[in-house]
Amino acid sequence: MSSPCYISGLGLHLPRTAMTNADLERMVDTSDEWIVTRTGITNRYFAQGDEPCSVLAFNAARKALDNAGLAPQDLTHIFVGTFSGDYNLPTTACLLQDMLGLKGLPAFDLAAACSGFLYCLETARAFTCLHPEARILVVGSEVCTSRVNFEDRTTCVLFGDGAGAAIVTGAANPGPVKVLDAMLKADGSVGGLLTIHGGGSACKPVLGQPVGPEYFVQMNGRDVFKYAVRCMAEVSETVLERNGLTADDVDLIIPHQANIRIIEAIAKKLDVGMDKVYVNVDRIGNTSAASIPIALTEAVAIGRIQPGMKVLLSSFGGGFTWASALLQF
Repeated sequence: MSSPCYISGLGLHLPRTAMTNADLERMVDTSDEWIVTRTGITNRYFAQGDEPCSVLAFNAARKALDNAGLAPQDLTHIFVGTFSGDYNLPTTACLLQDMLGLKGLPAFDLAAACSGFLYCLETARAFTCLHPEARILVVGSEVCTSRVNFEDRTTCVLFGDGAGAAIVTGAANPGPVKVLDAMLKADGSVGGLLTIHGGGSACKPVLGQPVGPEYFVQMNGRDVFKYAVRCMAEVSETVLERNGLTADDVDLIIPHQANIRIIEAIAKKLDVGMDKVYVNVDRIGNTSAASIPIALTEAVAIGRIQPGMKVLLSSFGGGFTWASALLQF
């Protein structure tokens, strides 16, 4: 059995610019009906030039610290899940550390696409086993729109920007939410179905050459849909089974907010009604690694989650990566 691990504070931050489907209709060959029918999305938020990944992360982090009643100086580690950091180097976690006025504590980015927050959460859980006194800032922060091709109407309507953060603590500093279990999975053999190749060492930028579509999200939507539903349902069921539970024992399920069709299909696979599933994809879109912490923070803030509840988290992202976590409030 692992040592106890807790979430002691939550926070979220969204960019100041909301983008409705009507706004996208003026930018792309699409329509509100087309977007809503296929994705369930009516609104999302687009970061502006002064709102890079680190700034979104900083604002979410400050809110999570306030929620936990902590100061930045109380932190021991910083983990950021993102695929859209400010730069290749320095990492967003190091930029965030400096923005918080800190020096010396370990800080790194973790790249697991939409599963980034849950990958960071499980990493934090491992660190708290070694360091029960740890207070770890875990952030999912994305400026997805920096890697979206607005000439590809099948993908550009899906994504939005935002950040969510959690303060994860060990046995020495118990918090109100206990992380009961988590499971991480990946399968690189199908990674080609969802890619951003441009800029990597296998697809190097060449000085003076134009930026092509390979620098942006490219996705085989039909196949990604099938893998996402199957993998998220299976990992969720496995986490529940090894804790002696079924979906009936869970009070709320928070899946990655990719699109409403995927969310509805997962609910059907788990044999639960949509009243048991938290949905904000209609208002926020797919914010990749920020999706789960934003939804979790919202659900707590509006009272959808109450003390005593069990909450199941599940995600799926490029790589492919997928994960699930079980929380006790």
